[in-house]
Amino acid sequence: MAISFSVNGSPASLDLPPDTPLLWALRDGLNLTGTKFGCGVAACGACTVHVDGVAVRSCQTALGDVAGAEVTTIEGLGAPAALHAVQAAWVDHQVAQCGYCQSGQIMQAAALLAENPAPSLAQIDEAMSGNLCRCGTYPRIRAAVQDAARRLREV
Repeated sequence: MAISFSVNGSPASLDLPPDTPLLWALRDGLNLTGTKFGCGVAACGACTVHVDGVAVRSCQTALGDVAGAEVTTIEGLGAPAALHAVQAAWVDHQVAQCGYCQSGQIMQAAALLAENPAPSLAQIDEAMSGNLCRCGTYPRIRAAVQDAARRLREV
């Protein structure tokens, strides 16, 4: 039986087992490859997406759990011609080094700012603590989140 949900504002339906990790449903079933596999145990944050506006680790979220929900991936956050404020701040602060973890970092930051438009440094650090960056760009991540918060408040 197909599982129906919305992805990036468009309807989606996949005939996969309900216990299929959302990560693989997105990547293999819908060819949305911006969401990355990092660890498979929800410890690194590379696979972060939004489900009904909440940041979740798609490697540990079952496809059956998103039936009827709105899923947003990095592909749906912004567009090249109209970047989301977090994406624009990431570019301006040159956050990405290797770039592998960045879609998860950006999705986590966007969820934080949707919930808290003016986070303190401690709140940024706490919210982003589950997203690992092997390149160690944490100071640039923090600066980009602060900048994105400012940009979103000015809109």
